[in-house]
Amino acid sequence: MRRRQPFAGPYLDRAAHLREAPGRFDAALADPNSRAVVVWNARNLLVLGALPRAALLDLALLPPQRRNADELILLGRFSGHTCFAVEIESVEPPQLMPGTSFEDLRLIAPQLPAEEAGLLGYARAMISWRRRHRFCGSCGAATLPARSGHMLVCGNASCCAEQFPRIDPAIIVLVSDAGRVLLGRQASWPPGRYSTIAGFVEPGESLEDAVAREVLEETGILIGRAKYYASQPWPFPASLMLGFTAPAVSTAVCRNDSELEDARWFTRAEIAAGAALLPPVQSISFSLIEQWFDAGGNRRLRQLHGAQS
Repeated sequence: MRRRQPFAGPYLDRAAHLREAPGRFDAALADPNSRAVVVWNARNLLVLGALPRAALLDLALLPPQRRNADELILLGRFSGHTCFAVEIESVEPPQLMPGTSFEDLRLIAPQLPAEEAGLLGYARAMISWRRRHRFCGSCGAATLPARSGHMLVCGNASCCAEQFPRIDPAIIVLVSDAGRVLLGRQASWPPGRYSTIAGFVEPGESLEDAVAREVLEETGILIGRAKYYASQPWPFPASLMLGFTAPAVSTAVCRNDSELEDARWFTRAEIAAGAALLPPVQSISFSLIEQWFDAGGNRRLRQLHGAQS
C-alpha cells in the first residue's frame, strides 16, 4: 500500500455534530479533559524532549476571557480529548511553560508522531483562515465566528454573508521519461534544491488541464495522460496538494515564464549521487520522487536522502 502522506489521515474525529449545538460546545468547554492546541505567529506549541510532542494544554491554563466560542475553534476529538485551537496574538513571544517552545511545523513535522503532525497542521490552517477573513469580502464589515469557529458571518445585519474555511487546490506532478525525472527550482529555495512541478488550479480548469498547463508553462514539456497519485493537506497556509504522475511526450526543456530559475532532467544515478537537494521528506513532492526512484532498483531514496541531509 502507498504510504499515507504527512498531515493526512483519520488522525481525529472531527465531531462535526458538536459544532451545531451551543450546549454541546459549552459542555466541551466545561469538560476538564478538554485541551487547547496553541498557535502563535504561525508556529505551534510543542513539548520538547528526546522526541518533540504536541502540547495539549488544559483549558484552565487559558485566561477566562479566551475560553468561549468567539475565541476558540473546535477541532474535534483527539486521543480521548476534545481539542480546540486558540491563537495567541502578540508581537513578542508569550511566556512559556517549562519544556515547551513554539516551533515551525513545516520543519519539525518529520520528528512528530503522524497523528500529532496532522492535528497541529489542522489547527494552524484554521487559525490562518480566520486571520485572513476578519472582514466581509462583500461589504467590508467585521465578521463574527459561528458554528464553533467553522463559519464566519458578516456582522452587518443588511449583509450577513457567510464564509467557510477555504483551501487552495494545487497540482503537483512528477514527469518522467526513460529513466529520467523532470525537476525544477525556484530562486528563493536553498542552493541546489529541486522539486517536482507544481502550481495552483485556476478557475474553470480541471485538475488534468492544470497539470498539463503548469508543466508546459514552466518547462515547455508536453505530457501524456496524467495519473492521480495521492493528495496531501499542506497547511502553509491553506493548500491541498493533488499529486499526479505523467509521461513526457517532448523532452526539450524551455522555460516559458519566470516561475522557475531552472528546470532539467535527472537520472536515478544523479539523484543517488546528490546532484539535486531534494524537497523535505514530509512533502508529497518527496513522496512522488521516492516512488519513482524506488521502482527502478534495489536502492531506497529515503536512506540516500537521509545520508545527504
